[in-house]
Amino acid sequence: MIGLGYVGLPTAAVLATRGLRVAGVDLREDVVATINAGAIHIVEPELDALVRAAVAAGTLRAHLKPVPASAHLICVPTPLGPDQSPGLDHVDAAARALAPVLRRGDLVILESTVPPGTTRDVVGARIRERGLAPGEDVYVAHAPERVLPGAVIREVVENERVVGGLTDACTERAAAFYERFVSGEVHRASAETAELVKLAENAFRDVNIAYANELANVCDHLGLSAWQVIGLANRHPRVNILRPGPGVGGHCIAVDPWFIAASAPEHTPLIQTARRINDARPAQVIDQVHRAAAAFIAAHPGRERPRVALLGLSYKPDIDDLRESPALAVARGLRADDRVEVLLVEPHLAASPIDGLALHPAERALDMADIAVILVAHRAFRRLPRELLPEATIDCVGLFA
Repeated sequence: MIGLGYVGLPTAAVLATRGLRVAGVDLREDVVATINAGAIHIVEPELDALVRAAVAAGTLRAHLKPVPASAHLICVPTPLGPDQSPGLDHVDAAARALAPVLRRGDLVILESTVPPGTTRDVVGARIRERGLAPGEDVYVAHAPERVLPGAVIREVVENERVVGGLTDACTERAAAFYERFVSGEVHRASAETAELVKLAENAFRDVNIAYANELANVCDHLGLSAWQVIGLANRHPRVNILRPGPGVGGHCIAVDPWFIAASAPEHTPLIQTARRINDARPAQVIDQVHRAAAAFIAAHPGRERPRVALLGLSYKPDIDDLRESPALAVARGLRADDRVEVLLVEPHLAASPIDGLALHPAERALDMADIAVILVAHRAFRRLPRELLPEATIDCVGLFA
């Protein structure tokens, strides 16, 4: 398993506790040392027990470089590059590092989310440089991960999978591998189809979230409650508007639509517009805060920097993942313009991600705050008594709607 992050490590742990011997690979020495000590470096329910058991049983061992194996899974980040272009450097580096240890008959599966053609043209190219023919000497396929952070251990086994090889033989070999531990149906396709399927799933979500966020902007402009409008609209039997929020974050929905756009820029106006709508949401939330601050200052002469408690920094509820987090973008934006005093609340982090700003318990921050902004619907926030919230509270996620 090349890449021991939010998807790679849980997948490695599942495999290692289901009868397979797994060598995990990561570039970070601290990650390798932590895992080999039977501990974990990320937050994911049930993962600590699986890793501890696998390491104790000798079925999971972490390394800094790839080692020989019969199957190799690449599960590395694919961030956005400049101008929303696909960042494939990690995939290319992983394929380069893997190539020297490959042997005839090995299986290579790319799980990272990538634009169509990456498995064939990037991973395949590095294998060819090794003197092996992808699809002939080595079985090569794409099988995009389809898991939800916070439920990875269950979903890596139960979710249906799409497997696409460079040849039919590659597809069958990869599908047989997943059928050893996946209880959901394993669907066969080409590598390019499998690559686009994952992007299509996340772009679908992004477009629908963009509609909800645009509707929230309309309601804010008209002085109406977005939660009431959406709730009543959803009483229609064929309407299911999603919930708006401060934006879209995470390693998938906030990134993957741009991969489709990069593959077909002239044919994706809707996808690109949805991305821009969602990317603009943090700035719109910041504007709401400034309006609330101006109203507070007008009502309290002499108070020039109201205290604003920001509840939540992760990109979704009940996890510590900050990747592409719109809540974090709101916090950084408010800190940068310095018109308000920012109080950070994030119960899933041990340290503040913003230099110079400390984390506060929710109750303490609300006790000090003049304005509260609920950015993430953490379960811990649902238990807060409403009377703790200041009169000026901006509920971006409908937690108390």
